[in-house]
Amino acid sequence: FHGDLNATYPVGEVDEDSKRLIKTTREALDAAIAICKPGALFRDIGNTIEPIAKANGCSVVRQYTGHGCNQLFHTVPTLPHYAKSKTPGTMKPGMTFTIEPMINLGTHQGVHWPDDWTCTTVDGKRSAQFEETLLITETGVEVLTRAR
Repeated sequence: FHGDLNATYPVGEVDEDSKRLIKTTREALDAAIAICKPGALFRDIGNTIEPIAKANGCSVVRQYTGHGCNQLFHTVPTLPHYAKSKTPGTMKPGMTFTIEPMINLGTHQGVHWPDDWTCTTVDGKRSAQFEETLLITETGVEVLTRAR
């Protein structure tokens, strides 16, 4: 099975905007994890994340999503991190997926470089990301990638 884990760390002294960005991104992920349980709607992940980002003067990347974890990599469900998505479905025990918001200081729009891999913000402002792989249990959620 495939799973994911990602974190953003400051290197050296960083400015207050960067500290706010990193804190906001982790806070948004943790809030989204807190709503996960059997019967929760997938679209509520983005409905939880985006208000936190906006309240802190940030935007949410729309190009990349959370995803299911299975024997195939990046499988369904596809989980947008922005509010008001039309994503169908509810969480059920046994489901594994990631939540991995990418939060930006400027615009949510990105541009791909010619290497077909690298993506930066259109306005060149900073971005942060945190990601965890989750398992929906009978009574809630288990974070499979949580640091122990």
